[in-house]
Amino acid sequence: MIPGTRRVLIASDTYPPDVNGAGYFTHRLAAGLAARGNEVHVVCPSPDGPAGRETRDGVTVHRLRSHPLLLHPTMRFVVPAAVNRAIREVVTAVAPDVVHVQGHFPVGRATLKHAARVGIPTIATNHFMPDNLLHHVKVPTRLRKWVASRAWRDAAAVFARADHVTTPTRLAAEVFRDNGFTGHIEPVSCGIDLSRFHPRSTSATAARARLDLPDRKTILFVGRLDEEKRVHELIRALPSLRRRVDAQLVIAGTGPQGPALTRLAADLGISAYVRFLGFVPDADLPGVYRAADLFAIAGVAELQSIVTLEAMASGLPVVAADAVALPHLVRNGHNGFLFTPGDIDGISTRLEVILESADEIAAMGAASRAMAAEHDHARSLARFEEIYTHLAAPARSRI
Repeated sequence: MIPGTRRVLIASDTYPPDVNGAGYFTHRLAAGLAARGNEVHVVCPSPDGPAGRETRDGVTVHRLRSHPLLLHPTMRFVVPAAVNRAIREVVTAVAPDVVHVQGHFPVGRATLKHAARVGIPTIATNHFMPDNLLHHVKVPTRLRKWVASRAWRDAAAVFARADHVTTPTRLAAEVFRDNGFTGHIEPVSCGIDLSRFHPRSTSATAARARLDLPDRKTILFVGRLDEEKRVHELIRALPSLRRRVDAQLVIAGTGPQGPALTRLAADLGISAYVRFLGFVPDADLPGVYRAADLFAIAGVAELQSIVTLEAMASGLPVVAADAVALPHLVRNGHNGFLFTPGDIDGISTRLEVILESADEIAAMGAASRAMAAEHDHARSLARFEEIYTHLAAPARSRI
């Protein structure tokens, strides 16, 4: 390590090629810190089973032997009986100045526990919402509230071991406190790279042509096609909207709900106006946002929603569910509108108000971009570095 640099170990139970918000955030955090001169290590499950080590984007990634997670179609896990030894070996080899844990599942839990045992300062960031996992578990509806409560209690107990706790938004912090966490929580935005995501400089027509999309008013959703994303509500809102506006819905993402959503569009007779792009590589996402006129999201388990921030940075108005942290990003009548989850007519009406006016699209899009600037990725990285420095100083003074 170069004298004067900071050595950070980030522990996460999900990391690319996993496709989810926590995994993407962890990668952006690690690569961003490395680009700022830190020595960064990540410990996470292997994407295909065998353990290994690789260096990518300036980050050393320590992959732990993993197994398929039967409750989730794409994620993998490290056996609890083996994770403690593996983490001990990684922490000993890396000897970090600070450990940053991204959750309370096996890898994060074991890393937090071992770091505290050997006196390494710790920070933990919560991305967890029970709704993101419960739909994969065959739990009777009448028991879901009880299971969610137990899950929150477990997360709170694990995070109580950390020296500093963050979560992406103020509203997300309130949710965690309301569900049992009694310590201090600092909101630190996941951040957005404003140099990558910005308003289009060419026409929407040209951007749509590059994606082989018809040239009509375009509503965009980006994300996993999982139950809690409630993409079916956006599809159901389209027939009513189309009676007044020549609009299409473009969906970028994959997931277990994909086949059902395709069938729903067919059953409603709107298959020609619902386009499924499938998985879009991160490098290509800016071009997808630039093909849209408006971003819509109906999810009810968003602690921040990186895709909404990306859409805002791209200069798009937003129509979003009035749930969890989305109201933190959408101000009614300013950069878009909120709707009550499940209110299909409400979605349609709000989409229409924006799409029927080019001036409304432009004004709300500009407001979105200005709001997104408050979440500049560089600002978030700088704050995390400040936290690391503050935590590591007492540890260094004991050496």
